[in-house]
Amino acid sequence: LSKCDFLKQELEFLGHVVSTEGVKIDPKKIKTIQEWKPPTNLKELQSFLGFVNYVRRFIPNMAGLSAPLTDRLKDHDCFWWGEKQQAAFDQLKIALTSPPVLRISDPDHPYEVVTDASDIAIGAVLLQDLGDGLQPVAYESRKLQGVEKNYTVHDKEMLAIIHAFKTWRCYLTRADITVRTDHKSLQYMRAQPNLNPRQIRWLDFLESNFHYTITYKRGANNIADALTRPTVHTAAILIAQTNPLLRGLFTHGYKIDPFFRSAIHQQHATATGPYFYKRGTYRIWVPGYDLLRTLLIQESHDNPTSGHFGVDNTTNMLQRNYYWPNMADDVRKYVSSCAACQIMKSSHQRAAGLLQPLDPPERPWQHVTMDYVTGLPAGPSGNDAILVVVDRLTKMAHFIACQQTITAEQTAQLFIANIIRLHGLPSAVISDRDPKFTSNFWRHLWDQFGTKLQFSSAYHPQTDGQTERVNQTMEQLIRTTCTEPSTWEKSLPLLEFAYNNATSATTNQSPFFLNDGQDPVVPSTPTIESPVPRSQKFAEDILAAREKAAEAIRKANLVASRQADRHRRDVTYKVGDLVLLDTRADVSKNSTLSCRMWKKNYPEGQVLEF
Repeated sequence: LSKCDFLKQELEFLGHVVSTEGVKIDPKKIKTIQEWKPPTNLKELQSFLGFVNYVRRFIPNMAGLSAPLTDRLKDHDCFWWGEKQQAAFDQLKIALTSPPVLRISDPDHPYEVVTDASDIAIGAVLLQDLGDGLQPVAYESRKLQGVEKNYTVHDKEMLAIIHAFKTWRCYLTRADITVRTDHKSLQYMRAQPNLNPRQIRWLDFLESNFHYTITYKRGANNIADALTRPTVHTAAILIAQTNPLLRGLFTHGYKIDPFFRSAIHQQHATATGPYFYKRGTYRIWVPGYDLLRTLLIQESHDNPTSGHFGVDNTTNMLQRNYYWPNMADDVRKYVSSCAACQIMKSSHQRAAGLLQPLDPPERPWQHVTMDYVTGLPAGPSGNDAILVVVDRLTKMAHFIACQQTITAEQTAQLFIANIIRLHGLPSAVISDRDPKFTSNFWRHLWDQFGTKLQFSSAYHPQTDGQTERVNQTMEQLIRTTCTEPSTWEKSLPLLEFAYNNATSATTNQSPFFLNDGQDPVVPSTPTIESPVPRSQKFAEDILAAREKAAEAIRKANLVASRQADRHRRDVTYKVGDLVLLDTRADVSKNSTLSCRMWKKNYPEGQVLEF
């Protein structure tokens, strides 16, 4: 009797909480998931996946979400943690911190099994209606293995049914079962005359053990589709306002948010929304639903078109289309816990030395700065460097892939094709004292164009600090968004887009807006039309924005000049403190590593002695 509980509304059992409502994950397990750090080696990854596998019945799309992680288990020699892995890790944590309550099944009532298959996974949902509509009893999905990936669509869909029946055999034996699939030909499986040996075995397994009926349901309405059709950026798909799942999250959020629940009741409105917040412009008011807000922040921070920028840029990007109270605090909490940012980004601590800033130009692309980023792994076309050209007024940048051995003549050809073609001739070009930029050819060329060449002062590279800062930002974009080091060239156009779409800390506008007069459409831009038409004062607005940008640059230069000669911040450590470890010493010892692509810090270490 000491191990028995009587007259309880709920009780804990084997990592679960069983109640009159159903079965859910023990909140202590959820806390463990919330505090789980990103794996830094294969053993830690195996430990995380083992824990997730224990509660897989609660996770729709388990196989799809975890695919980027399970793929890493195959590579025993090199542990790589990239953008896909971090996104999968974050999405699994989100799914586990808000899991559904699963129904306790009744063996005397019939079951419904909904199945589906894709090119990489199969999935199923076990449902039961006890008088209050169909409710989930369990979810199941797994990746296709080996030759299973070569099965026909018919056999993949049939395999999903077989796997579901084997997994839930304890539920389904002796029960009446309705199987719903989006593959119509499975309805006639029993009547097909020419079955292959595998299909005969499957059919024999079903006929000898279960009482079932297969019915057809169109794929657009099949909830098991979500279990088998994962994408690299799940949150990006959710952002589209036409997506029913995102509409469902908004609807659910409006229902559970006390503010909206009261307002909807008083106004006799619908809970579907969306509802707008107006202060200057109309923006969608996001309800108080943590899962929805986290997905929106994740899209504006982690997506390749977002670039893993900091709190201010991520908040500004969200505020273009959305509003909720204390948004900046939520963004700060998310960004501060982003493992990719902590491990991959460079330190921005101020070094000693006086600045020699330049006055801002009068128009876009009048003055440009340029520099090379070298030391990158060679891509498919042999390029191992990037030519970076930045406009000093709008801060717009172009990232041009090239080879480290490029000559002054080849640099000029790239500049004409990518800069002059789009923006015309600049009045001044600012660069460091690279031999290519001080060569006779380079000087004579720009003399013919009537363009003035300016070089950074000796021992004061901050004269061209704009390009140096852009280079550093671009490098951390590469580290945080490229899944493999050698794919940087393929990702370069998106990285350039992400940089130009981010709000500049100096001008308080995005380079796109200052250059083009409007921000571009990105995956997080809602397709819902604003209730009020946009202002027609386009020319006045863009001129005013550029004047403000120039004034902001002057003020920033003044502040930077005053602050540049201050000493670095003094930091003291205590035994037991957690710190990030600088990787430069290890990189310098290993010539096989690309310094540009290597992470800037190791994950947390502990101070043992000081």
